[in-house]
Parts: sequence; structure tokens; C-alpha cells
Amino acid sequence: MRIKRISAAVALAAAGALVISGCAPGGGADDSADDSGLVEGSSITAAWNQAFYSMNGNSSFGNATANNNINYLVLDGFNYYDNTPKLVKNDSFGSYELVSEDPLTVKYTVAEGKKWSDGTEIDAADLMLHWAALSRALDTPDFDPAEYTDPETGEFTDAFPTDVVYFDSGATEGSQFGLVTQTPEIGDDGRSITMTYDSPYVDWEVAYGTMGEILPAHIIAKKSLGIDDNAEAKQAVLDAIESDDAEALASLSAFWNNGFNFTEMPSDLELVTASGPYMISDFEADQFVTLTANPEYTGDNTPNIEEVTIRFIPDPLAAVQALENGEVDVIQPQATADITTALEGIEGITVATGVGGTYEHVDLQMANARNPENIFSNPDVRQAFMMTIPRQEILDTLIKPIIGDDAILRDSYIFVPGAEGYDESVANNGSAEYAEVDIEGAKALLAGAGISNPEVCILYASNNPRRVNEFALIQASANQAGFNVTDCGSTDWGGLLGTPGAYDASLFGWQSTSLSVTDWTANFVTGGINNLSFYSNPRIDEISQEISGEFDPAAQQELMMEADKILWEDFFGPTIYQFPEVTAISDRVEGIDSSILAPTIFWNTWDWAVTDGGSEE
Repeated sequence: MRIKRISAAVALAAAGALVISGCAPGGGADDSADDSGLVEGSSITAAWNQAFYSMNGNSSFGNATANNNINYLVLDGFNYYDNTPKLVKNDSFGSYELVSEDPLTVKYTVAEGKKWSDGTEIDAADLMLHWAALSRALDTPDFDPAEYTDPETGEFTDAFPTDVVYFDSGATEGSQFGLVTQTPEIGDDGRSITMTYDSPYVDWEVAYGTMGEILPAHIIAKKSLGIDDNAEAKQAVLDAIESDDAEALASLSAFWNNGFNFTEMPSDLELVTASGPYMISDFEADQFVTLTANPEYTGDNTPNIEEVTIRFIPDPLAAVQALENGEVDVIQPQATADITTALEGIEGITVATGVGGTYEHVDLQMANARNPENIFSNPDVRQAFMMTIPRQEILDTLIKPIIGDDAILRDSYIFVPGAEGYDESVANNGSAEYAEVDIEGAKALLAGAGISNPEVCILYASNNPRRVNEFALIQASANQAGFNVTDCGSTDWGGLLGTPGAYDASLFGWQSTSLSVTDWTANFVTGGINNLSFYSNPRIDEISQEISGEFDPAAQQELMMEADKILWEDFFGPTIYQFPEVTAISDRVEGIDSSILAPTIFWNTWDWAVTDGGSEE
């Protein structure tokens, strides 16, 4: 085994957008390759700790790393981040240009000849539907979907109104992509759209159409509007948007929300229509997804490997065993001390360790919670519960044995440790009050609020050993203060996050996906896609709008520090630690070099290759 360490200073400089963080053995490559460099018959198997369940990572239900690892490879887009990390323009898919700064106007054009895997052209219809979904500019005003969410699955129920236009992308009025309220203009070539922002937006370049996002408009129209012909379906999308046809848009939005959610290979293969270098070719529930090179793909990211299988292995020790047995070629498991010890005994692998771009935290549902009295609507109860979270004990017991002195608490909701502004914000945001457990203080707060023995049911990944141990430490500590912490752990935790009635608090990680200035706001702004707590603060909403149009770095930092302090003062829920990261790679493969940003190991899957010396017979 060879070991290399990820530089914590470099790793922790990344900040920005966040996403929820939670088969047969690979065969040897033969020597044949087509002109693109694809090696026929070649295969690689990777492992991930959570199963895929949605091909729509832009919905609140599907917004999870486990989904977006795969969506990134099957849905092409205008740009992506490499592992520097640096934003890379994907000109082979299409181009975008800043037409005007005042008003902010951007033109997106799909490159000529780009096709979906079924041979249908990728064009303005796809771009227009993506705009409608991400901007929510055509949504029915003031509609609240909360009562139509199934507490057992997290998906919308069959009772969801059929006359409501609602794209579940979490866009909010007056900030980010919610600023694009005017219907874009379609270019004469039918492959471009030009959109004008209502006001300047600092992160416009990563606001729209990055890899892993744009869904096939013709498939959505065919399934929701009952149209058989692909061209007619595309035109129906354009007609509905340009005429603001509420009836058609209601059907389109309903399918956009739920139609791409599946936990095994769908019988309707049109649902896996792809535009990226790979397409889903096989999917066994809770076991694996197999991706096969997309024959219609003509972009620059043409893969070397014909088939990539991603096995779902929640138990990190089982992932290590699979690597040792040659059943998988690369793993990036939830790291524990046992993992690092187990990897030390394996020959023929390379291991990289360090601090990752994900941070652990506890969310407290402040509305629509499980208890009839809505326990965390009371700020005293939120503060009391935060005072019981054994943050340092969790770090010392579960994280330091993995990465030693690099293990650090995360004391900011917004700034990443090591990034500019982190130390200054932490010194003033009030997080120091939660550096140590204060059981007596928590008891006093509950007594003052007239509350005794409040039940708090915590949602977490019950098949993740580290989370199981964290839950046990939190439960033991909080119960000492008079809380009755109960177990809402589930293997389906990802889909349940943000579901009214499913739990009171949740334990999970947020993983950085970009270097944008504003995307953190989606976690805290009223109605934001990542605001799973139903939290609402008018000043946070104002800051969200202000920072969207703020181009001065010093002013941006001041706004973020103000927001950070407000979140601690509102007892949003405690941050805990920055994730340790362990990546182990078999010597039979090359080209794998993980990124600090999601999708981490998968960011350049098209560059992966099987080495001659490692090929199996």
C-alpha cells in the first residue's frame, strides 16, 4: 500500500454550493479501442456508501451526492469543476457568453449536432424547460407543497393538486436564479436561448446548466402530456412556456418533480435517456448501477472505459473487503479508525487521506415537525439541545483516530476552515458557547420554558457505523439534560430529509459542490432547496438578495459573517466537524485523482483507464 496525504490547507479553501453527502467485479480490458479511445470490453467498479434513487438532482428530493455522482456522468452541461478546483468550460457541449452586464444578459447555445442517447437533438426546448424549473418563474404563486409530502418516502403524494404549477427546485424570489423571471428568447438556430436577469447576479456563470442537471424535455413532455412524437413533444414544451399554459405546465412540473425518481432499472427505458459520456444500462435495487458509454456522445469527455459499475456498500469495512477481494477498484468510504487500519494491510493499492469538503451537522426542524407541539419552534429548546451535543467528544472519539491532528471542529455554517474570513467569523459568531457540553445550562433552559422530557427523534443513516456511533453519543448526552432522544434512523434517510412529520432533528453532511459566493444561501433562505429545517429569518432573506448582487469580496465577506452570527443566535443547529476523507485505489486502474468538490472521485471518470499490468484474465 502506498499512502499520500491530501493537503488540508488546499482542501479546506473550497467553499460554495452544497449537496447532501451520505454488480459484478470489474473485468479486464481487451486491447481493442475505437477511434475515440474507448477500449471495448473494459470495465471498472467503484463503491459508494448510498444507493442512487433519482436522476433529477435539482429537486429537493433528489439533491444528494449519491444521485449527482451518477447524474454528472449521464447529463451533459456547459461547465464543470476539475480537481484544482477550477471551473472548466465544456465547449464541446455548448457555449455561453455574457451579452451585457447592464442588464445582465447571458446567451447559451448548444453545439451543433448534440443528441440525446435516443438520437433526438438537444436544443432550446431542453434549455427552456431547465430555465422554467430552476427559476420557478412560471410557478403558481404562494403554493406550499408541505402538506402533500409523504412522511414515509419524502416524495410528493398522489394527492398533489393537478392544477398547480410547481417545480421543486427551491429557487427563491429576488436571489440567485430566481432573478431570471423574464421568459428567455430563443435564437433563430433553435439551439440557443438568451436570458436577462432582473438585477446583477455575481455567480451567474455557475447558475445554470452545469454538468448533471439538464433533463430531456421531450421525454418529460411525452410522459406528462401524452405525446408520442419526439419533435411534437419538444414543441409542446416551448408552446406551454411561451404561452404560460398553466394546465400543460402543471403536468410538466409534476413529472419533472417525480418522474425521474426510481430505485431500480425502470421498465420504461426512456427515463434513462442520457446526454453525457455515459448512460444507465443496468440498476439493481440497493446493489449497483452500471453505466455504459453513450454511443451518441460526441463531446470532449469521451470515456476510455466502456462500462463503469457503482456498487452501493454502506458499511465502510465491507467496502474495504470488496477492494481487497478485487470486487471493486476504488472506494471513498465514510472514514473510521477501523478503515485506516484495515487498509494498511492491503497490498497493491494507493490510499489518500486528509480533510474533505464535507461537514457534519445537526438540523433542527423548526416547523412541520414530528411532535404535535413542534418542539424546536421554541428557541429555548433549540438552544438547550445544542448545548448537549458532544461536539468535541465526537471529534476525539470518531475522527481524530482517522486523521490525527488534522481533525478539526467546524465552527461556521458558511465559512470553510482555512478559508479567508473563517477565523474572524468564528471569533464573533457565538459558536464558542457550544465548544463544550453544558448539561446544567440545558436543564435550566428547559425548566424556564416549562418543558419536561421533550421527545427528539433523530434521522440519520442507520447503515452507516460512524453515524450510528454519533447518534449514540448525542442520545446519551442529551438524555442527561432531560431530553428523550429516540431513533428515527433509516437506510432511506436521504429521501426523508426535509419531510414534514418524519423526524425532529437530522444528522448528516453537506458537501461542497462549487466555489460560488451565494449558494450557501439555499440552506437558510426561506423556502430554499436545502432549507430542510423550515427556518425563516427576514434578515437572512435580505442578505441572500444583497449578496446576489454584491461583487466586492470585502462586502461579500461582511454579509457572510453577519449571516453566520445570525444563524448561531437563532440556534439553527450545531455544526460538528469537517469530514476526514479516505480514498483507496487499486493498482489495476489509473487516472483517478479525487477532487475536494463533489463529485469527488467521479469528476473525471472519462479519464479512468485499466492498466496493462492490472488486467484480469
